[in-house]
Amino acid sequence: MRCAQTAEALGWDAVVDESLADLDHGSWRGRSLAEIDQHDLSAWMTDPDAAPHGGEPVSAVLKRVASWLDRQADVGRVGVVTSPSVIRAAVLATLGAPAAAFWRVDISPLTVTQLTGTTGRWTVRETGLPLQEAGG
Repeated sequence: MRCAQTAEALGWDAVVDESLADLDHGSWRGRSLAEIDQHDLSAWMTDPDAAPHGGEPVSAVLKRVASWLDRQADVGRVGVVTSPSVIRAAVLATLGAPAAAFWRVDISPLTVTQLTGTTGRWTVRETGLPLQEAGG
């Protein structure tokens, strides 16, 4: 919902693409970090294939987003409003970085990350640019 509201505020006619949905936090959704078993949290943040919350492992969002990027050949310019986890996944796919780097990319709310390129050859042009400075 927050992405749809942001797109609306930008004046965009948005279309939902489930490939760009936020990481599914399973039973942890809506809970604070203090409410989560710290051993489970540590396992999830250090093992990209772990999903102690019953939701989606980091490795799954990485594959999902990389697949979406691969399908963007010849699409032209696309604007996307999505969650920090999807942006992290796109940056990692672009850089060819390992899944273990997922939690080392900090994406602030209401910022712009710009990727350029085409299938198999993406470049991170900029990240962390405040939305208002990006012309939004």
